[in-house]
Amino acid sequence: MANKVNKSFLKDSHLITNLKLCSIRLIDNAKFPWIILIPKRKNITDISDLNSKDQMLLMKEIVHCSKLMKKIFKTKKLNVEKIGNVVPQLHIHIIARSSKDSTWPLSVWVTKGKPYSKQSLKKIIDLLKKGF
Repeated sequence: MANKVNKSFLKDSHLITNLKLCSIRLIDNAKFPWIILIPKRKNITDISDLNSKDQMLLMKEIVHCSKLMKKIFKTKKLNVEKIGNVVPQLHIHIIARSSKDSTWPLSVWVTKGKPYSKQSLKKIIDLLKKGF
């Protein structure tokens, strides 16, 4: 069953690609390389809501995306998180971190985001699409 992407995600993220289970979207925040994985299933708010096959597939896709984020952004540290307090639709954040980023070592949520410029957005989307 395909799932509609929450309108909050449509407003502040950009589609990169679709994997077997998840849509991959870039969060529009130039402060951090940040993607989300959104399983294409209806009425799912937690990982435990997925069937066991989809749970395993989700983990494989998280690992796959994590490896790509490390390679593309040349980082050793990722934040991989499932929260969903603001948008309950199941989604997994994968954020490339660096000791030189603006909030290190604190969470990315302690600062206001900064949208990409049109030129930077095109560049990072192209980079991610090539990587995937």
